[in-house]
Formats: sequence, structure tokens, C-alpha cells
Amino acid sequence: MSESIHKSHNVSVLLYHIVCTAKYRRDVINHHVDSVLRDVCLKLSERYEIHFVEIGSESDHIHFLVQSVPSYSPTKIARTIKSITAREVFSRVPSVKRWLWGGEFWKKGYFISTVGHHGDETQIKNYIKNQGVSKSYQVLHQ
Repeated sequence: MSESIHKSHNVSVLLYHIVCTAKYRRDVINHHVDSVLRDVCLKLSERYEIHFVEIGSESDHIHFLVQSVPSYSPTKIARTIKSITAREVFSRVPSVKRWLWGGEFWKKGYFISTVGHHGDETQIKNYIKNQGVSKSYQVLHQ
């Protein structure tokens, strides 16, 4: 489970669900490539403020549940993950290159979505909408 990240001027719980697809949607993520990806992600978390909460893989795409800090944009997080994992997979599993020519492991795009930690969109919308309602009600009816 994710935890709040405490920095000098903020506290955050920012979770993202990122899905990256292999170039040409090829079935190149086998057990060996999956273990390389997981190992690279562990090392990536040590170097960057990107924590991998969960990683799930299929033969042609991978899902990451990541937590990061506000200074990292969602785009920066996705680009960092994609570039470093691609370079390392090609380096450690050179046989993948015969299926993915052109030096690219991932498709250009990706899917990213925020993940609620304290409730879904409706709950938070209602919480915000009802802020100060009881105080306003008390002031108006005194």
C-alpha cells in the first residue's frame, strides 16, 4: 500500500497507473524479459523518486502502478520508465532486437491515469462541494 511522501514543503500521495505497449504490439515480454524489467524498475526507484507499487505484465504490454512526487510530471515519469527499461532490456536480452528493429522497445504512446488513494472522483467531488456548508448553514441560521 502506498504511503504519504513527506518533503520539506509538501506531503503527497500521487499514484499513477501506466500502461506501456511493446513496439508493433509484439509478444516479446516473456518470463526473462519480465524479470529484467522488474529488476530495472527496482534500480530505477533507487535513483529516481519513482516507487513501483505493483508491476503486471502481459506478452505485449506491461502495467505499472507507481507513486511519485509532485516535482515529477506524469509525462516525465512515463518517459523515464520507458527509456531506461528499453535500454536495459536491449542490453541484457539482445535477442529481443530481432523482433523489434529500429532501436525501440516501446510504442511511442502510453496510457496513464491517476489512482485515488482517499476515494473516487464522486466521493472527492462531494467532499469538496460540501466544504463549509455546515458553517455557512450555522451562520445563516443564527
